[in-house]
Amino acid sequence: MDTRSAAQRADDGEVPGAVVVERTVLEWRFDPVCPFKLTEATGYDLRVIVLCAHGFSSSLDAASLQDMGLSRATDVIGGFEAWKAAGLPTTT
Repeated sequence: MDTRSAAQRADDGEVPGAVVVERTVLEWRFDPVCPFKLTEATGYDLRVIVLCAHGFSSSLDAASLQDMGLSRATDVIGGFEAWKAAGLPTTT
């Protein structure tokens, strides 16, 4: 899941297949019992990997999801910067 802003994604590229969720709606979009959840939010055992620009806010986002009961939530250390530096796929 990519929490970067639209401007960051436009400037730096995107991770193919990543679900984009703005930070302001993170919790209720991943809450399996919320009527406005993402279709991907099928249960509390869902594996969620959060990606931000540099790996700082994604750590807080993953912790918030864990606090909600999504125990398999985690993040990408170093964020999109590290993803791109590792030569992993991106789109522009």
